[in-house]
Amino acid sequence: MTAPSDTAPMRAKPRPKPSDASRTTRPGKSKPRANATPGRSEAQPPKAKAVVRSGRTPRLAKAAGGAPAQAHVAGTPGSERDLGVPASRLIDQRIRELGGWRGETLARMRALIQEADPEVTEEWKWMGTPVWSHHGIICTGEAYQKVVKLTFARGARTPDPSHLFNSSLQGNTRRAIDIHEGEKIDAGAFKALVRAAVAQNGPPAKKR
Repeated sequence: MTAPSDTAPMRAKPRPKPSDASRTTRPGKSKPRANATPGRSEAQPPKAKAVVRSGRTPRLAKAAGGAPAQAHVAGTPGSERDLGVPASRLIDQRIRELGGWRGETLARMRALIQEADPEVTEEWKWMGTPVWSHHGIICTGEAYQKVVKLTFARGARTPDPSHLFNSSLQGNTRRAIDIHEGEKIDAGAFKALVRAAVAQNGPPAKKR
């Protein structure tokens, strides 16, 4: 018999097939679910927006499902032109929202401004601030937790013989009156101050 040759080719052993248990899935690459939106787990209904119509009480648009949307009138940023609501109504709403001594104080000072200058214009500016103007800004009315502040735009140049200004005294342009709970400003002196502020604004510039 002939001995087997050392050069005879050897058959490679077949590799075992991997079982289902040994198969792994790469992390982070799971198959997306059917009808799934990338980046969102569930479809969200669109948010409803407040609808404000000129000359009318602000109305609320209905959100999906019939639920009414929420809107804040006085706390809404922007001017009365942006909101489509007269400034006088926005100031009325602010006074009602404040309530208590702050609402009463702001309402009283507003009435004195209107008595001092029947031609005064009411405006709504700067993220919801009541403004009174005549040929320019007379003053603004802001309410804080412990004070109602009336800031006169040109108070530094406005005569104040009764010394009503008690805040912002170091500024070069503005002066303010801070009114705390229980305090009352002399009506006659305040109306005189308003008229002096109107005089500081002067007549409107003539158009060329």
